Amino acid sequence: MSIRQWPIAERPREKLLEFGAQALSDAELLALLLGAGVRGGSAVELARSLLNHFGSLRGLLGAERRRCLQQRGIGPARYAVLTAAVELARRHFREALRFGPALAEPHTTRAFLLTQLRDRPYEVFCCLFLDNRHRLIAFEELFRGTIDRAGVHPREVLRQTLLHNAAAVILAHNHPSGVLEPSQADELITRRLKETLALIDVRVLDHFIIGDGHCYSFSEHGLL
Repeated sequence: MSIRQWPIAERPREKLLEFGAQALSDAELLALLLGAGVRGGSAVELARSLLNHFGSLRGLLGAERRRCLQQRGIGPARYAVLTAAVELARRHFREALRFGPALAEPHTTRAFLLTQLRDRPYEVFCCLFLDNRHRLIAFEELFRGTIDRAGVHPREVLRQTLLHNAAAVILAHNHPSGVLEPSQADELITRRLKETLALIDVRVLDHFIIGDGHCYSFSEHGLL
């Protein structure tokens, strides 16, 4: 049965307008993004099928493009919509933080970085550029690598720090494997960046590794 034939109070769009987005299930919210179902099934039924196949909403939205496009009901257009929705959520959180509290507390930084990096299928190295009150100036993804490696070049980090006129930086990268422990290469590049940025009186406040829902702080473990 088409959603148009459902009782008005049960249709996802009307339900959202009447009660708010929080009243909808994951499948109903996903159905609104999908826009339509497939032959023989409504958008909600398609959404439930996708959630079941990928195991969760996070599993679906964090899946690689090739795997998504192999599923019935997801073509390039729908994949683009889903990816755009995730990126909008990241940018919304980023913008709120820019005009919100300073990043003086580790838990604030952790919450922000988890939203930005936890579900990336490849390793990325990022910098949070801060002013002298530790308020966010910019968040940038500087280097992107393979599933377990992203080459980091201190010269580029230095250039971007000067461009933003930052007084301090927080370094971050993710481990798609979920393992939080830093490698020898992680520790080496952290020392090199700290020494390089000290030449222009910019402090490295911390370096975070983002794993599967958790963060590792270099500062808290005495590595800075």
